[in-house]
Amino acid sequence: MPGPATVIRSAMRKRVILLLTFPVPGAVKTRLGPALGERGACALYRRLVAHTLRVTQAFAAESGAALEARVTGEPDEAAARAWLGEGVAIRGQGDGDLGARLERAVQAALAEGAETVAVVGADCPALTTGHMAAAFAQLAAHDIVVGPAINGGFYLIGVRRALPALFRGIRWDEREVLAQMLAAARTNSATVARLPALHTLEVPADLPAWARTPAARAAGRGGVSVVIPVPGEAPRLEAALAAVRAGRPHEIIVVGGTDSRVAEIAWRHEATVVPAPRAGGVGHLNRGAASTSGEFLLFLPAGSLPPPDCAAQVRAILARPGVAAGAFALAIEGEFRGRRWIERSVNRRARRQLPCGDQGIFLRRDTFDRIGGFSEAVNVEDYAFLRRLRRHGVIALAPAAAAADARRWRGLGALRTTVMNRLVSAGYWLRVSPARLALWQGAG
Repeated sequence: MPGPATVIRSAMRKRVILLLTFPVPGAVKTRLGPALGERGACALYRRLVAHTLRVTQAFAAESGAALEARVTGEPDEAAARAWLGEGVAIRGQGDGDLGARLERAVQAALAEGAETVAVVGADCPALTTGHMAAAFAQLAAHDIVVGPAINGGFYLIGVRRALPALFRGIRWDEREVLAQMLAAARTNSATVARLPALHTLEVPADLPAWARTPAARAAGRGGVSVVIPVPGEAPRLEAALAAVRAGRPHEIIVVGGTDSRVAEIAWRHEATVVPAPRAGGVGHLNRGAASTSGEFLLFLPAGSLPPPDCAAQVRAILARPGVAAGAFALAIEGEFRGRRWIERSVNRRARRQLPCGDQGIFLRRDTFDRIGGFSEAVNVEDYAFLRRLRRHGVIALAPAAAAADARRWRGLGALRTTVMNRLVSAGYWLRVSPARLALWQGAG
C-alpha cells in the first residue's frame, strides 16, 4: 500500500480518516449475516461506504480537509483504488486490534502536520456533512470529540493532540466501548465534546433504522419493496422468490419462517430475512414494512406467485390519478371443484374495492405510514386495512394475476373456505371480539 507520501499535503490542518475493510462476503458486517446472508451483508456494506465517502468528500471539498482511507483486507492497492475511486488517499491499517490501528492512524496524521483529526467508520447511514463540521468546530475548544452510537459504540472520534492512552486497554467486543474511552479521557484530563447520538448498522435489529435514513430512502426512490410473511414452513417460497426477483423489485423482505431452510432460500434470491417472535399475524407485515426503504410496498403471501413484471405493474397502477392502492387479479393454481367460481367471486369482490390478501396488496409507502399500517390482532387485517385504505382513494385491480396456492381451498373445500372468509369479515364489521374471530378461523 502507499506510504506517507500519498497525496496528503501537510498544509491541510484538518484530517478525516476513514477506517474501512475491503468488501469481501463473509469478512464485513458478519453480524448482519442472519438477516442478509454473506453476499447481502457485503452489498449493504458497500452502500454504507459509498454514503460515507459522499459525505466526507463533500465536507473535505467545503472545508479544505485532507481525506484518507485506511483499509484492511484489500488484496492490493489497485483493488482498493477500483473500489474507492479517486479523490481519497489510501493506506493500509497495519496490524493489531482496533485500538492499535486507531492510534497508529491518528499519530501519523498529527506527525504529518494535521492539527485536528477525525476518524470515521462506515457504519452510520445517518452521517451528514453537518456532523463533520460540528466535530471540527468542537475540536477548536476540546481535546476530544465523540459521535456516540446509540448501540454503545461511536461513529466518529476526533482529537487535537496525541492521546495514546485513549485507545489502549479497550475491550472492543463489548457494548461499553464509548464508556471505556471516556473513562480513559478523564484519566488523562482531556476535555470531551459530544455530537448527537446516531444509529449505526451492526445487527439485524438495526435494519429498520437504516431503512428510515435519507440515504436508504434515496436509494429506494421509485423502487418496489416486496414483503413476504412466512408464518411457518413455506414449500412454495423458492418459486415465489424467483417470480418476485424476475419482476426486478428494489428489495425483498422475508419475515418469519420456522423452517431453518427459509433463510437459505431467501439469501439465494438476495432477500433480507427479518425474524418474527411469533408465527403469523400482522406483526409479520408491520415488522417487514419497517425494514423496507422502497417508495412502494407490495405485501405478498409466500404461497402466491406474482406476474413477471410485478414491480412495473405496481408503479404503473399507483401512478393513476385517484388510486390509493391496488391488487393483482386472482388465479388459483391446479384443478379442483369450484376453482373457477372462487376466482370469479374474489375478482368480483376486488372490483368492489375489497381484494383478498392472496392477490397481493400494494400501495405507496407514504400512504401506508399515513394510515398507520396494519392494526388488527387476528387475520382479518386485510379487510380492516383495506377499509381504511378506501378513505384515501380507489383500490385498483391489476390486469395480470397472482397465482395462489390451491392447498387451502382444497383442504377445506371451496364453499367452506369462502363462507368462513365471509363470516370472519362480517364478524369484524359487527365488532365481534378478535379472540372470537380467531376461534372461528381455527374452527375453519
